Amino acid sequence: MSGRAFSPGLIVAPSILSADFARLGEEVRAVEDAGADWVHVDVMDGHFVPNITIGPGVVRAIRPHARGVLDVHLMIAPADPYLEAFVAAGADVVTVHAEASPHLDRSLAAIRALGAKAGVALTPSTPPEAVDYVLDRVDLILVMTVNPGFGGQSFLASQLPKIAALRVRIGNRPVRLQVDGGVEPGTAALCREAGADVLVAGSAVFSGGPAAYAANIAALRPA
Repeated sequence: MSGRAFSPGLIVAPSILSADFARLGEEVRAVEDAGADWVHVDVMDGHFVPNITIGPGVVRAIRPHARGVLDVHLMIAPADPYLEAFVAAGADVVTVHAEASPHLDRSLAAIRALGAKAGVALTPSTPPEAVDYVLDRVDLILVMTVNPGFGGQSFLASQLPKIAALRVRIGNRPVRLQVDGGVEPGTAALCREAGADVLVAGSAVFSGGPAAYAANIAALRPA
């Protein structure tokens, strides 16, 4: 695969959904300086999920400010017509929802053909079996631990067995297992124990402003 390599170990990926949108470039630099491994970008269309956020233009605008991986989560349907635009804008990882397309295998292959790493996301009601036939097409599996659409929601503990089941399914494959939704120090520990190795956190990282970012990120990592 081309693009930025995945670093080993636990990954903390702050979600800019909770950042100050009036100064996104500064916010991206600030969280990376504070120890963020990736920057997570939540794209919502008001159709697949009940909210509208950003498009490829914003990804292109923040790309020069990010030294590391830009992790773009497409909560949109259909996703295929926009894959090329997001990769061209600078996305290193593009994640599509299993529920958003009847041709998931084709979507994942298209992302890889564009030179990005391919992810598949599962909403809380989607079982782990949904990825069984695409495990060799993906670089990342994302478990939504809230219902997608808004930040600041409470963590759904019902997703912990799903995380564990996916860790077993991944086996020795070089596939990252990501969680997104309600992640803070306490729930982060539960997710790590279940087998997750990429933690997306919005409010838990961006609360308190830039002076607090380093401590907030450190609190998500094992002691």
